[in-house]
Amino acid sequence: MLKVGLTGGIGAGKSEVSRLLVSYGAVLIDADKIAREVVEPGTPGLAAVVEAFGEGILAADGTLDRPKLGSIVFADAARLATLNAIVHPLVGTRSAELEGGAGADAVVVHDVPLLTENGLAPLYDLVVVVDASPQTQLDRLVRLRGMTDDEARARMAAQASREQRLAIADLVIDNDGPLEALEPQVRKVWAELTERAASATS
Repeated sequence: MLKVGLTGGIGAGKSEVSRLLVSYGAVLIDADKIAREVVEPGTPGLAAVVEAFGEGILAADGTLDRPKLGSIVFADAARLATLNAIVHPLVGTRSAELEGGAGADAVVVHDVPLLTENGLAPLYDLVVVVDASPQTQLDRLVRLRGMTDDEARARMAAQASREQRLAIADLVIDNDGPLEALEPQVRKVWAELTERAASATS
């Protein structure tokens, strides 16, 4: 099994890279998706978040009001650390369960937005970084996700810098250009990953 950490700044296009890797045969473990699952209604995770932040972070239907919680934690590093301390161990446990279900010759891609920030690179056989310039990230967040300029900048500022991410990269996928320029790069990375996985099991 080859364990790959996939990361990139918000708006860099990591989700599209994940989608392509899955289409080629990767086993994807999506930390963001798991992070949502571990705070669904009725979970110990949601109970812990409510205890830390109050009932005000719940929507009318009892689910987590993510935009409201986001507006709290992304403006306050200490509160963000509190949230991470609740959610990250739960995500880690669930990720390990999913990884355990993959085959011995699998390429397991862990999609981890905060891989750099949390010093997780040593957990993986190699790290793939999806890279885009801050200007490109900002444009995508405002144009495609409907954020205001200030909201987008705050989200970007809460993450590692471009330089910090590139410093831990074993492979870099440049996604500063159009979508059609991305696929050939991802296919090339996939060929290298499968080659490494095969040599690891031989």
